[in-house]
Amino acid sequence: MKVGDAIAEIMKREGIEVLTGYPVNHLIENCAAIDIRPVMVRQERIGLHMADAISRVTSARQLGAFCMQHGPGAENAYGGVAQCFGESIPVLVLPMGYPRRIAHVPPNYNSSVQMRGITKSAEPIMSAAEVPNIMRRAFARLRNGRGGPVVVEIPTDMFNEEMPADWSYTPVVVTRSGPDPIDVKRAAEMLAKARRPVIYAGTGVHWAKAWPQLKELAELLAAAVTSSLGGKSSFPEDHPLALGSGGLAIPKPVRHFLDNADVIFGIGCSFTETNFGVKMPKGPKIIHATLDPDHLEKDQHCDIGLVGDAALVLDALLAELKGMIKEARPHKPVQDEIEAIRAPWLAEWAPKRDSDASPLNPYRVLRDLWRTVDVDNTIITHDAGSPRDQLSPFWVSRTPLSYLGWGKTTQLGYGLGLAMGAKLAAPDKLCINVWGDAAIGFTGMDFETAVRERIPIMSILLNNFSMAIELKVMPISTEKFRSTDISGDYAAMARAFGGYGERVEKVEDIIPAIQRGIAKTKEGIPVLLEFITSKETQVSRL
Repeated sequence: MKVGDAIAEIMKREGIEVLTGYPVNHLIENCAAIDIRPVMVRQERIGLHMADAISRVTSARQLGAFCMQHGPGAENAYGGVAQCFGESIPVLVLPMGYPRRIAHVPPNYNSSVQMRGITKSAEPIMSAAEVPNIMRRAFARLRNGRGGPVVVEIPTDMFNEEMPADWSYTPVVVTRSGPDPIDVKRAAEMLAKARRPVIYAGTGVHWAKAWPQLKELAELLAAAVTSSLGGKSSFPEDHPLALGSGGLAIPKPVRHFLDNADVIFGIGCSFTETNFGVKMPKGPKIIHATLDPDHLEKDQHCDIGLVGDAALVLDALLAELKGMIKEARPHKPVQDEIEAIRAPWLAEWAPKRDSDASPLNPYRVLRDLWRTVDVDNTIITHDAGSPRDQLSPFWVSRTPLSYLGWGKTTQLGYGLGLAMGAKLAAPDKLCINVWGDAAIGFTGMDFETAVRERIPIMSILLNNFSMAIELKVMPISTEKFRSTDISGDYAAMARAFGGYGERVEKVEDIIPAIQRGIAKTKEGIPVLLEFITSKETQVSRL
C-alpha cells in the first residue's frame, strides 16, 4: 500500500466523510477511491471554511479536512488556516509539500514551517513507516483539548513510498478533563451568594454540547445569559432570561446587565480582547471556565479559574449548587428588568426594521428573513462588517448551532464557505449566509462550487454598491476618486453559474423572494437573493 492510500484509510477510520480541496494533491484520488467525497472549490480559503463548518455543526464529532497543492495552493490557503486558528476550529489540513530534497530550500513554501504559528501542530511526513504515528498525533490533537487546525504536510515524493507490510492504525482516544473540585466549590459559593449573576457563554458550550446544563444553571440561579458571537445559539434567545449575544453590535440588555452584575460567569469562552467581542466591565467578580489554561488571565483578570470541558464544569457546578440552593430562584424580577430594557431598545430600532423605504433598509430585509424561514431548522451565518452587525443583535436563535458566529479575525467572504460546509454536515437544514457586496467580491466565485457540487444553500446579499462602513474614514478618497464605490449584478452572476438568482428592490417583494428561494433550495438548487439596500451605517453600539 502506498502512503497516500494509508493516509486516506486512516482518515476513513477516524470518521472523515468529506475532503474539501483543490488539485493537484494526490490525496484527492486516494480518498475518492474509498468513498471519502472530494469537494473541489475555486479557491483554497473557501475549502478551509467549508471544512471549518463541518467540524462546527457536528461539534467535532465529524472532522473537516482540506488538502491543497504545494507552493501556491498552500500559500493561498494560509488565510483559511489562520481563520480556523482564530476561532479554535479543529480541521485537518493536508498540504502537499515540495520533494524532501528541496523542501527547505528558499523560496519554496514549506507549510509545516510557515503555518506553525497558526496551528496546534504542523508536521511533515518524512518516512512511510512514521505515517501511523504522525496521523495519530494529528488526530489526538484535533480531538482533545482546545480546537485548532493541525497540518500534516505530505512531500510530493512521499506518495510513491510503500508502507511497511505490517502497518496498523487504531482511532485515537477522546478524553475530557474536569475542574479542580476545590475551585468548583468556591465558584458555586460565589454564584450562590451573587445578587445579580450574569452568564457569558462561549463557543466551548457548543463543542461540549453543554446546552442543557447551561439552561439548567441559568434557571436555577435566575441568571441573565448572554454569549459571544461564537457562543450564539448555545442558549435559546427567546428564553425569558436571555439577553441576546454581543459583538461589535450589541443588544441593549447585554450591556445593561453586564455593567450592573456583581458576578460574571464565563463558560466555554476565552475572554479574548477584540473589537468584535463584548467588553467586560471593571468591578464584577469574574469566574472563568475554559478548556485551555492559557486563556486564564490572558486578557481578563479572573477571581476563580475553572479548567475543563464546559459540560463537566457545568455538571460539577450544578451538583454543588443543588446542595446550596434548595429551589430555583424566582425568574420574574430578572425577566421584567430584561423586558424593561429590551422593549424601548427594539422600539428605537423599529423605524429601520419596519422601514418601507427604497432602497431597502437592510434591517427590514433581515427582519423579514427571520419571519419567513423556519428558524429552528435553519443554520445562518453572518459575514464581516455590516452584515454581522445588522444581523447578530436582532436574529433570535432558539436551537443549538443554528447560528455560526465568529469575529476574532474577520476575513471578508468567510460566510459562504461556512454555509456550504454546514449544508454538507446538515443536509436537512436550510443553510444561509448573509453577506455584503464587499464580501462577495472576495469569494463570490465559489457560488459556482455550490452549483457544481450540488450544495443548495441560500445566500442573502445586501448590496448597497458601496463600502458603506468605510465612508466615514475615507471621505477624501471617496469624494475625489469614488474609492468606496463597488458594483455588480450578482443575481445575474448566480444565474450564469447555473443557480437561482433574483434581484429584489421593493419591500413587497422581500418575503415572496425568500419563499421562492427556499423552494428552490428544496429542489436542490443553490440560491442567491440580491437585495438592493441603502447605505445603512448605524449599528447598535452601546
